[in-house]
Amino acid sequence: MVFLAAEAGEASSGSSNLLLPPVYEIFWSAIIFLGLWIVLGLALKKIYAKIDERNEEIEAGLDAAAQSQEQAALAERERKDLLRDANEQAREVREKASQDAQRIVAQAKTEAQSEAARITDNATKQIAAERAAAELTLRRDVGELATELAEKIIGEKLKDDEVSSRVIDRFMDQLESSMETEGANAQ
Repeated sequence: MVFLAAEAGEASSGSSNLLLPPVYEIFWSAIIFLGLWIVLGLALKKIYAKIDERNEEIEAGLDAAAQSQEQAALAERERKDLLRDANEQAREVREKASQDAQRIVAQAKTEAQSEAARITDNATKQIAAERAAAELTLRRDVGELATELAEKIIGEKLKDDEVSSRVIDRFMDQLESSMETEGANAQ
């Protein structure tokens, strides 16, 4: 220890200052510091430029994503609006078709009823005309038969048409009344 104390005394008695490092250390430290400052200055500029570039790319990507989301939301709203409009139009078309179908059915029923009434009326008229013709033919035929029968019974020919007509009418009235009483008895 004594040796160490002696060396410390020698070092303190010399010209070196403990607070100031030697000049060569200051020189080399300054060169190293200057070199580091230049290298770091250039490197940091490039690093900061890359960071700024990346930040801009990220912000552009985020803006593009936000814009895409807005466009997608707008497209979705438009799709929903179009779908709603299409559904509304389809509902209106269905209602109109239903109303048209009901109107057509009602019109067809009315036409069918009027056609059925017309056919029934025509058939009734035809039946009445045929019945009248049949009655006329029957009256004439029965009248002729009655006249022939009366001539055979009486033995002379009925020359007067008026008398013939009265005989025929009376005979037909009796025949009709006897047929009506038979029809009523049958029921």
